[in-house]
Amino acid sequence: MRLTKLKLSGFKSFVDPTAVALPGQLVGVVGPNGCGKSNIMDAVRWVLGESKASELRGESMMDVIFNGTTSRKPVSRASVELIFDNLLGRALGQWTQFAELSVKRTLTRQGQSDYFINNLKVRRKDITDLFLGTGLGPRAYAIIGQGMISRIIEAKPDDLRVFLEEAAGVTRYKERRKETHGRLEDTRENLTRVEDIRLELGSQMERLETQAEVARRYHALNEQLVQRQQILWLLRKREAEAERQRVGLEVERATTELEAQNTALRETEARAEAMREAHFAAGDALHQAQSEMYAANAEVAKLEAEIRHRRESRNQLEARLVQLEGELAQWSQTAESLAVDRQKWEELQEIARLRADEAEERLQAQMNLAPQVEESHAQAQEELQRLKARTSNGEQRLEVEQTNKAHAQRALQGIAQRRERLREETGGQDAPDALDLAEKEEALFLLREELAGDQDQLQQLQQELPQLETTRKQVQVELQRIERELAAGQARRAALEQMQARTLESSKLPEWLRRHGLENAPPLWQQIHVEAGWESAVEAVLRERLTAIACDDSAKLDEWLHDRPDARLSVMLAAEADVAESVGRLSQRVHSDHPTVSAVLNDWLGSVLTAGSLDEALARRSDLPPGAVLVTAGGDLLSRSSLTFFAPDKSEHGLLERQREIETLGEGIAAYEEQAETVREQLLMLDEQFADKQDEIGETRQYVTDRQQRVHAVQLEVLKLAQTIERYREQRERLQEQLAELAEEEESERERDLAADDKMAEVREGLGRIRVLVAGAQSRLDEAERAVRAERERNADFDRALREAQFSLRESEGKLQTIFGQQATAQRELNRIEKDRAQCAEQVEAAPADVMEENLQAALETRQEKEMALADCRNVLEAATHALRGLDEQRMKIEQGLEPLRGRIGDLKLKEQAATLNSEQFAQLLSDAGADEVALEQALAESANNARPASLQGEITRLGNAIAELGAVNLAALEELETASERKGYLDMQAADLTEAMETLENAIRRIDRETRDLLKSTFDTVNGHFGQLFPELFGGGRAELVMTGEEILDAGVQVIAQPPGKKNSTIHLLSGGEKALTAIALVFSMFQLNPAPFCLLDEVDAPLDDTNTERFCGMVKKMSANTQFLFISHNKIAMEMAEQLVGVTMQESGVSRVVEVDIEEALKMRDAA
Repeated sequence: MRLTKLKLSGFKSFVDPTAVALPGQLVGVVGPNGCGKSNIMDAVRWVLGESKASELRGESMMDVIFNGTTSRKPVSRASVELIFDNLLGRALGQWTQFAELSVKRTLTRQGQSDYFINNLKVRRKDITDLFLGTGLGPRAYAIIGQGMISRIIEAKPDDLRVFLEEAAGVTRYKERRKETHGRLEDTRENLTRVEDIRLELGSQMERLETQAEVARRYHALNEQLVQRQQILWLLRKREAEAERQRVGLEVERATTELEAQNTALRETEARAEAMREAHFAAGDALHQAQSEMYAANAEVAKLEAEIRHRRESRNQLEARLVQLEGELAQWSQTAESLAVDRQKWEELQEIARLRADEAEERLQAQMNLAPQVEESHAQAQEELQRLKARTSNGEQRLEVEQTNKAHAQRALQGIAQRRERLREETGGQDAPDALDLAEKEEALFLLREELAGDQDQLQQLQQELPQLETTRKQVQVELQRIERELAAGQARRAALEQMQARTLESSKLPEWLRRHGLENAPPLWQQIHVEAGWESAVEAVLRERLTAIACDDSAKLDEWLHDRPDARLSVMLAAEADVAESVGRLSQRVHSDHPTVSAVLNDWLGSVLTAGSLDEALARRSDLPPGAVLVTAGGDLLSRSSLTFFAPDKSEHGLLERQREIETLGEGIAAYEEQAETVREQLLMLDEQFADKQDEIGETRQYVTDRQQRVHAVQLEVLKLAQTIERYREQRERLQEQLAELAEEEESERERDLAADDKMAEVREGLGRIRVLVAGAQSRLDEAERAVRAERERNADFDRALREAQFSLRESEGKLQTIFGQQATAQRELNRIEKDRAQCAEQVEAAPADVMEENLQAALETRQEKEMALADCRNVLEAATHALRGLDEQRMKIEQGLEPLRGRIGDLKLKEQAATLNSEQFAQLLSDAGADEVALEQALAESANNARPASLQGEITRLGNAIAELGAVNLAALEELETASERKGYLDMQAADLTEAMETLENAIRRIDRETRDLLKSTFDTVNGHFGQLFPELFGGGRAELVMTGEEILDAGVQVIAQPPGKKNSTIHLLSGGEKALTAIALVFSMFQLNPAPFCLLDEVDAPLDDTNTERFCGMVKKMSANTQFLFISHNKIAMEMAEQLVGVTMQESGVSRVVEVDIEEALKMRDAA
């Protein structure tokens, strides 16, 4: 995977889009200092995921964006892209299939940083994963910047191990381990949460059990309440139905009475209806008569109005004729006047045309004479301006010299004042007392000696305090160790005692023993001491008799015979001690302080012999006496005719061993408690000494602080006094220097004053001559201006005459156009008036008035007849109205009697409806409740004594109170309890899965550590070997190696040991800068030989090397370029000659870097041609 191209835009000084092609294996970047070469290295480091601004030589990540120059504005975005050739498929993961890879990073001023691989947006982690194990990365060994060589070789062992891990390619393993450890921590947290939930769920289930019991009680009471409530509803339904039937009968009787009253009302309404029809007919006749009357009146009014209109129209027409006659005369007179005006303006137009032609010819002749006069005026004016400019220059020179003279005068006055002031300062200063300074310096010396003594005392005390603290910590550690041992012993003893107690309690005997008052009777195994190693043998022989109890009273034994125990029980009876020889017998290895127990043991173990092994026992079998048994230390039993292999009894195995260990632990615990008490007393004494020492240090430190303050105060006084003396001396010297400078400055100003007088006289003389010439030029200019003005006035007169003639011509033409329009208008008006006058005459003649008068008389007679017919119709209508009013009064009386009856019927129907609604309501309640009315009828019949609503209501109230006494009831407690049980089962399974997952992850971490350890070990050995070979090649001899600083390779650091030829230095820090650089190069190239990176960046690595070492360095780079592409920055000519391609970086524009490619072959050809 080789780097083929680098693209930058807006990154640091590369503001313009820049592409750097990298086709070769050895590419050199050259250019002057400060041109931005190292920015290329920073760009590669940045795009590979560098997130620390200081590694990119900046204070914040925003510093990588071009920040502008004096001629360019800042940009808002930085972008760097690396193009890789991946034909060999060395890229990891999903990117293997791509022949070319593009890795890109962008950053905006809003802080948005994006990464891309082949234009696909990815995470920063994806970029680092792509280069894991390749030696590439933001801080890997394949990118060596300025100063990094020294940092590599002088790095701490732990930091140097990071480079070794990158060379080994274990960074992938570390990432996997980190992810696995993260998942393990997550799994542990999940398991903790699951355990917390299980614990909480257990308490919740206990609470739900209580709530479920309350819910069951609630359901039972509620069932009784529902039954009583439904029976009450059934009774209410019956009562409502009975009420409805009673009210229904009353409604029928009231309805019959209402129908009789309605019949009488209908008869009255029929008579009234007939009379109303007659009334309507009379009304219609009256309306008809009124209509005819209105029509007659309208006809009369119409005829009268038409007669008036005709009279008014005739008067208007006659007046219009008179008006038209006047207008005709007026327009005739206007036409005659317009004809006269037209003839006059045509004559004026011809005269104006002649005048305009004459004025234009005169003006043209005058314009030909104007240029000569203007030219003479311009020449005179130019001559005058030139002379005035000379006059102005002279005046300016005169003002300058006057200013110089005034400045010199003021400067001389200022010098005199400053000299006087300096003399006053010199005479007014008082010399400081040097004797006072000597006294204060002596006092300061004495105070410093006292302070040194106090500081020595404080230092001695501070040195004693850590020793005391170390002793105290050692004692604390010892106390903690003893307390841990004591706690462990106590815990072990408690555990063993619990095991012993459980062994006794596991049988059926404890109840029998308590019944006979033997619960405190010690068993046999608590009363014997067995030799170490023979516990199994004693267990094999005694078995259940190990739990035997002693009985010295025969009465108790008789009682036990009648109340036999429920399990096996051995009883030790009093017997005479057998003093027979016990050498070689098992009883020899068992001891007891109780005579009864000793006697019983001799009896039980007297015939049991011991053998060191089963082979020995088999060899001695033939020598056994009858009834004797051989037992081995392992518990196997051998008689003359049988062999029994020992198998421990789970319930009683280890009793003797545990008992012996309990006794031993008791002795150890007592010893540890005694030691702990002694150490606590020692620690208390050390604490008191430590506190006293701290108090003494505090007091001494306060003395030192006070003394330092006094020293500081006196030192300030000495310093102030010394500074005062020094200032006095410096001020005296400064005053003398200033007086000397003033004398020189006064002499210089006097010379400037005299020179200004001379120059002013010279300038005044020249100004006099120039002013004479200016007066002559001014007179000539005035004469030329007068000629120009006269010429311009004549031109103006001719031009004005031409404009006046042209205006007269335009005026006459306009007047003629106006007259033509007015004549046409007058002719049109005359034609209109003649036409209107003829029409009015015709209308006046066609207006007869006699016919209209006859029609009006006939209409008046018709109106009188209609008035008489209308009076007759009014009389008929009044009679019908009176009869109808009487029938309406009779009807209203009947209706008033109906209202109370209807109200009574309405009330009854409301009662009937209410009863029906009540019945339906209770029926609906029963239906909604799903009640079985048959069963309710049966229950009602059975409880005849309580079949009253009041009794049922009391029972319902009692049940309600009982339910209320239950308080808040969780009705879902039963379902919640079931759900919680199911969830607990699921959580139990989840906890088991998480535990299994933790074991799997821990195994994975152990496997990763094992693989990493092996890989690091082999890598360390290989790199160490390469380092030992490359170092002599670069130095021409010497030796070098890598050394682990710890035993565990995963945590151990790496230290570099390097000794150039002829040197026996003990540490790498004693080497020179060049030797350190060569050592670091040898180390980096050793890692390259193990795991060659796709490319390597070197930023002025050869800077500290001389020519000889540079040649060795270049030779090694050329050799390694077969597997690794090198991009290096150098100012060394030898290194430049090594490059296959040179890339030049320039900064012709301030603050902006540009790339210039250099063709080496073409350059060589040009050199050879020259």
